[in-house]
Amino acid sequence: MNRKLLGTIDEPADLRRLAPDQLRALADELRGFLLESIGRTGGHLSSNLGTVELSIALHYVFDTPHDRIVWDVGHQAYTHKILTGRREAMAALRQLRGVSGFPRREESPYDTFGTAHASTSISAALGMAVGTRKAGKQRRVIAVIGDGALSAGLAFEAMNNAAEAGVDLLVVLNDNGMSISPAVGALHRHLGRLNARLRPDDERTALRRSLAKVAPLRSVLARPPRRDSEATQTLFQHLGFTYSGPVDGHDLEALVMALRKAGSRSGPQLLHVRTVKGRGYAPAESDPVAYHGVGKFDPAQGIATAGAGRPTFTDVFGQWLCDMAACDERIVAITPAMREGSGLVGFAQRHPDRFYDVGIAEQHAVTFAAGLACEGRKPVVAIYSTFLQRAYDQLIHDVQLQNLPVLFAIDRGGLVGADGPTHHGAFDLSYLRCVPNMTVMVPSDENECRRMLFTGIMLDSPAAVRYPRGAGAGVQVEAPMHMMRVGKAQVRREGRGVAILAFGTLLHEALAAGEGLDATVVDMRFLKPLDEALILQLARSHELLVTLEDNAVSGGAGSAVAEVVAAADLAVRMLHLGLPDRFVGQGERAQLLAALGLNREGILAAIKQRERPAAGRPFPLAYRPEPLALH
Repeated sequence: MNRKLLGTIDEPADLRRLAPDQLRALADELRGFLLESIGRTGGHLSSNLGTVELSIALHYVFDTPHDRIVWDVGHQAYTHKILTGRREAMAALRQLRGVSGFPRREESPYDTFGTAHASTSISAALGMAVGTRKAGKQRRVIAVIGDGALSAGLAFEAMNNAAEAGVDLLVVLNDNGMSISPAVGALHRHLGRLNARLRPDDERTALRRSLAKVAPLRSVLARPPRRDSEATQTLFQHLGFTYSGPVDGHDLEALVMALRKAGSRSGPQLLHVRTVKGRGYAPAESDPVAYHGVGKFDPAQGIATAGAGRPTFTDVFGQWLCDMAACDERIVAITPAMREGSGLVGFAQRHPDRFYDVGIAEQHAVTFAAGLACEGRKPVVAIYSTFLQRAYDQLIHDVQLQNLPVLFAIDRGGLVGADGPTHHGAFDLSYLRCVPNMTVMVPSDENECRRMLFTGIMLDSPAAVRYPRGAGAGVQVEAPMHMMRVGKAQVRREGRGVAILAFGTLLHEALAAGEGLDATVVDMRFLKPLDEALILQLARSHELLVTLEDNAVSGGAGSAVAEVVAAADLAVRMLHLGLPDRFVGQGERAQLLAALGLNREGILAAIKQRERPAAGRPFPLAYRPEPLALH
């Protein structure tokens, strides 16, 4: 492919040496490079195709990295990475030890703030602007946020504070009418009215340029524009921002002009930029949801329709929810802008009056569910593990404290793979088990997942079912729904000497290791309540108890088992296997499990090391393989 211009750019200073009329050709080269590169590695496609011109214009106008650009979420920042010295590194995008799919401060000085969760950019940029002023420095600080991310309360908390802070701050609103799914809510409608009511700045500028050629009109056009009346001001103006736009986000001349103008003003500024998600690649423009995150594919052919394979845990959840809703009209489903990812498309189509996509608003989603439960509904909150962290106070204060029957279907528990440390569900077992009134279930296979979901919805109290990304072991899912005995584990293999207590899908690695050790292997099923009677029986009849989880060892399932043993004043050797006390990087899930010693071979090695320590050395409490730079 042609990289005549792109090949000359190793940093934004090279970009700023280009003539304005060369930028369009550069954008075309970048778009082609993105398609080719993401086709080979997989990654976020449609969001990046939509921000090519915006990324070019930002680095063309502002003196980065002296000037700070904060990308909200960051999955639209691939062009930014390419322009800031990482073009060749994109060949290892989202791979083990490769370049991240999100901005990371340790990766580049141009990544001024690490992102991946939505709606943080304005707060971070405001902090940088205040810090810059305190240090007596002069620099521009820019937050780039999408209209989907703008729906979260954190964004409005920052804007509410910005006018009071009295600093120069530019917020670029990338309005494409989408998050991952189409945007929802009153703010989306407000932006739609602005797009319809206001003539875009680039059209207005072009019109003024044309009319200025007519001599009698020159003096009229030289007058300053009339200020908006209070009745016609935008929401952002009422919050203390100077609003400009909307600007065509694919017109580089207009973008550069608008950014220079907004960047020259003092105080909080908001530049409204309209973009098209998937721009320049017809399949992605027509279906930006399908092309939001893609695997490896041939751009000439488009993404292939997946054949019928093993159902994922997400599929099992989606089917169970539809089946359950057909039996109980009180069932309602809530998602914070993750309809597709959480497996809710079928439910939304069948029961649109019982489906609530609340936008990127995890805190609201949980408290909204609590309110529904107060009125006799049976709410199911479908949420990723890493995003439930954002609503922890609401979970405790609004659900658990009032013992309200809300079911949390927690997807992406454990290691998720290529999205890395920002998306691993590494802490949920730790932060859920310490909260009173919660039943916490961890299925080892697809059928257990369905049974646990049914068990959770039948309880008159809060419950959580935590399951991983992707397919399970291929266990047949039984259509009839049966409750499980709450707090009851299942012995899957009887052995001697060593007992492995597995929480979740790592059971299958435990069974493989158990065969080589003649060990007892238990599917624990429930983290809370634990099967304490079985734990104590195993502690009395075995020499070594091994706990296995894809959660942080600190405060996780192993800690819970140790507390039971300690409370009974039993002396038994223990080994806790799980995620280490560091953030685990990106890579294929199997690669990460192997690197962390959580596959069959690693479990065997850890147990053998625990059973036969070097002379004069104490038994380790946890197996620690050689540390790897997994970031």
